[in-house]
Amino acid sequence: MSLSRRLRILAAALVALMVASLFVGQLLGQPILLGFVETGSMSPTLEPGDGFVAIPAAVAGPIEQGDVVTFRATTVGGGGLTTHRVVDIQNGQYTTKGDANPFVDQASGEPPVTRARIVAVAPKVGGSVVVIPELGTVAAGSQQMLDTAARPVSRATGLPVAAARGLVTVGLVVGLALAVTSEGTGPPARETDRDVGVSRHRLTQVTAAAVVVAVTAAMVLPGGAVAFEIVSAEQDAPGPRVIEQGETETANYTVSNGGIVPVVSYLSGSDRASVADERVVTGSRSQSQTTVRLSAPAETGLYRTTVTERRYLALLPLGLIDRLHAIHPVLPLVVIDLWIGALVYGLLRIGLGTGRTRQRRIDRPRALAGRLRRYL
Repeated sequence: MSLSRRLRILAAALVALMVASLFVGQLLGQPILLGFVETGSMSPTLEPGDGFVAIPAAVAGPIEQGDVVTFRATTVGGGGLTTHRVVDIQNGQYTTKGDANPFVDQASGEPPVTRARIVAVAPKVGGSVVVIPELGTVAAGSQQMLDTAARPVSRATGLPVAAARGLVTVGLVVGLALAVTSEGTGPPARETDRDVGVSRHRLTQVTAAAVVVAVTAAMVLPGGAVAFEIVSAEQDAPGPRVIEQGETETANYTVSNGGIVPVVSYLSGSDRASVADERVVTGSRSQSQTTVRLSAPAETGLYRTTVTERRYLALLPLGLIDRLHAIHPVLPLVVIDLWIGALVYGLLRIGLGTGRTRQRRIDRPRALAGRLRRYL
């Protein structure tokens, strides 16, 4: 295989990965390898519509002052995903600020950002964020295209629009995978009349695995432990979480869902925190709120307590998810992954069949030259 052909295959794979990342990220409501900003709060680092490489927080390593992160905000911009810079770190909690904003987010009521609320980190090269100009414009167009394609699918199949978007996204990923693998296994330019192909079984396996990984990330990354700091004082005083010793105080807990698939979250407190609702269901692209009752110990001092959230996509009946979660919190995750993997695999096997996709390259000029030689 020539160098130019290898470069074409690499370029096609990168483009396919970028497009698939945008569509899957739109579907799940969080950055998958790529993110973008819609406002000018991060100007001049990121202008409106600019994109950036987004490394999942689970694998990004330690977050340091100066890093640009995407986190689930509770008040900034009305809540939802926000991309701002970490300007201070205290006791494992992060103070964030848009580069163009005159004040930090926490001055406007946003709680200190915990690691559990950070979904992605923008890597830096030479001290600067890797910027992809106008990626957000492309993402907005992809969302519009996804919605346009999903509506007739929804009408034809009777599926909800959200489910139709999922099918369209899977179809797009499969098409991109076919295009790239076909390019990679095609014959060299000098070869003719040669059958080549792509294993449909292998393609089906890879696509199903990719969908399962994306679904797992959508359930695991937003969850985790959220820390609350309590100051047990001799008497109640103004300020967040300053509680008279032995007394209690309530705080709001917000569950945000930026995706189109509803989620069910199970909340569990610790020795000094109890939740009002142990199960919270959050609809498509919306937020749900519950309260946490914080108890100050009898002895004065600074204490830390946590609320742990385990999140699952509501792709199974809620009663079944309840029973699975009661057995073990990991069990709903495994069953949902198996169900989605089997569904995608089955649909692709039905749609693509078995065997190999075939391509035949015919060099017509040479065939014509051969016939002319026979007549001359």
